[in-house]
Amino acid sequence: MSDTAEQDTTDTAGQDRRKSVYERRSAALRTARRALWRPAFQETIRERLDWLMRTAPQVHDLDERSDIYGDRIVTALEERVAGLLGTEAAAFFPTGTMAQQVALRCWAARTGDPTVALHTLAHPEVHERDAFSQVSGLRPVRVTSEPRLPTAAEIRDFPEPFGALMLELPLRDAGFVLPTWEELTEVVEAARERDAVVHFDGARLWETTVHFGRPLEEIAGLADTVYVSFYKSLGGFGGAALAGPETLVEEARTWRHRYGGMVFQQFPTVLSALAGLETELPRLPGYVRHARVVAGALREGFSAAGLPWARVAPQEPHTHEFRVWLPYHPDVLAEAAVRQAEETSVVLFTGSWDRGGPDLAFTEVTVGAAGLEWTTDDVRAAVADFVTRLPAG
Repeated sequence: MSDTAEQDTTDTAGQDRRKSVYERRSAALRTARRALWRPAFQETIRERLDWLMRTAPQVHDLDERSDIYGDRIVTALEERVAGLLGTEAAAFFPTGTMAQQVALRCWAARTGDPTVALHTLAHPEVHERDAFSQVSGLRPVRVTSEPRLPTAAEIRDFPEPFGALMLELPLRDAGFVLPTWEELTEVVEAARERDAVVHFDGARLWETTVHFGRPLEEIAGLADTVYVSFYKSLGGFGGAALAGPETLVEEARTWRHRYGGMVFQQFPTVLSALAGLETELPRLPGYVRHARVVAGALREGFSAAGLPWARVAPQEPHTHEFRVWLPYHPDVLAEAAVRQAEETSVVLFTGSWDRGGPDLAFTEVTVGAAGLEWTTDDVRAAVADFVTRLPAG
């Protein structure tokens, strides 16, 4: 067998193993008596529709005629978002990928510079298959690759001009990290000094208020435009919004049409977004505060179990999501997590484990409504049980 064929066989076996673990974990999560996080997207269609119909009458008149190409209920959501973020206007988009490309190409036309400064780990660089350059004619340049947001000094000293600075708040692929409020304002000021506009990738902006100690409208007010998601933290079916000045948002609506984003009827997704704003948005500060309790209990649990090296990052979570790092191969950790779920009906780690280095892996931990039921002792006990399922070091 050739080296290439052997590698293909190994890759296929690994994919099959990970798929099997995913399916086992999903099945165990559905029947578990306790889980630190129960993601809405794992529910059945019936469960999702039941949630929507329980909440929908509280958020919109269901006897109103449904939307056609972005009117009525879509307009109501746009106005709600603009009000929450304190902007002149907002436009609904089917995806955040589309919303951000449209925003930044509109700014590029106004500034005359298609260069967008961003982090190496920013979503468009990691998860969008070079969409900025391949689809929208934008030129991304990477300000830093450090596991934090860019600093004001890095913005001031960047060696080439750029028309827009894009900041992802929080920076998910660095561990859901945020700068301090003072650092953020200094970075924005540094961009302004260079006559650059500032755009926030605020897919998860909703849960930043606790860390910053500021209301949403004050946070969003630092930027020229902001994108927010309706499913990442709010539990909606999908969708996003671009918020900012009326003139730019109106231009963005034109580009939304050109990009194929003028969906005929969007009321199920929009209704779920309104439901998420009504039910989940007020709860997010509580999730963030409890995530700090859970993170502390995880650290204590791993220490008490005598694990030689374990990290919770950030040490005090900036949002209700953070990372746990452990010194094992990801397949070993994934198997231990799913066995714990199957054998005890307790799901400590809901997500997958990814490779972070030789015999080093990490997983993302989210604390939502289900996590509020967990006490410090509950977390410690679950950690102790999880560690017994790992091979001796």
